[in-house]
This record gives sequence, structure tokens and C-alpha cells, in this order.
Amino acid sequence: MATDKELSDFLKGVERRAFKRCLYHVRNEEAALDIVQDSMMKLAEHYGDKPPAELPLLFQRILSNCTLDWFRRQKTRNALFSNLSDFESAGEDGDFDLLEALAPQSGSEGHESAEDTTRRAQILREIETEIQRLPGRQREAFLLRYWEEMDVAETAAAMGCSEGSVKTHCSRAVASLSRALTAKGIHL
Repeated sequence: MATDKELSDFLKGVERRAFKRCLYHVRNEEAALDIVQDSMMKLAEHYGDKPPAELPLLFQRILSNCTLDWFRRQKTRNALFSNLSDFESAGEDGDFDLLEALAPQSGSEGHESAEDTTRRAQILREIETEIQRLPGRQREAFLLRYWEEMDVAETAAAMGCSEGSVKTHCSRAVASLSRALTAKGIHL
């Protein structure tokens, strides 16, 4: 049984990554925040009494389901209403920046030159763009495996598919990213 502190610590630790993962899917900051908040509430309400070791997989599954629910609601809403704001690209007025998460922490060893910082920022923007271009299931498998650092079995459980499907989606995602980045002259 997870204590209130263990549940709170888990949610604090997963909040930022969950938001970024969700933002990659929905491409709307406000919606991503709502989805993450709903997922956290559902975990706390329905599964707060589970052992701490079970919380990561439960949360990933809840987050995936809440994201799918959001897409279903959007599909229904868009079928009924046409809103001019829907035609604006996501992030025009947003300030989300992938660099914030990957930037070196203050006090870290040495300082980068302005050229290195700029080069890294450009590469990270290109990587973020290419991740967003991946098909939904490939993007989800890729982010769970390599961003959330889940193993194949955990990813399959979170996505609700077989381990073979996870491997296929990840392989295709990595191949697509590799081709796209290589074409842009980025070699990691």
C-alpha cells in the first residue's frame, strides 16, 4: 500500500515527463495540463491504495487512456463545431521549450560556449519536430521506451498491445528518426 507521501512523491517525479509526453501527442499546452491533471486525480482516487511499485505502469496506462479520451472528445466536438481558433498552429503563443528539460543545470561541470548552446538548441528543435511527425503509436512506443525508460513488457502493458508490437513500433520510430535526422545532417 502506497502512503500519501509515496503517492505524492511519485506524482511529483512523473509530472514533468507526463506533461511533455502528453504535449507531444495533443500539441496543446492547456489540454496536456488538463490530461495530466485528470490522470493524476484518477490514479490517486482509484489506485492510491496500490503498492508503490505498481504506480508507474498504472499511471502510464491511465495517461494513455485519458489522452485517447481527449482525442475522442475532440473528434466529436470538431464534427459538431468549427472554431477558427482550431486552425491556429499549436504553440504559436506557447512558451514550451524542450531545451528547458535538457539544458545543463546551473553549477554543472564547465560552461558551454554560445556556439555549442545554439547548435544543441537547433538539434533539439529538429529532434522534437521529427518526434512530433511520427505516427501516434510509434511516437507513444518511442516515448515510453526511451523517454520514460520503460522496458518492452512495461511499454506493452501501458499501450495495451503485445511486446512484438512495441518492438515493431520502436524499431520503425528509430529508423524514421534516423533517416530524417541524417537527411538534415544530424548524426547522433
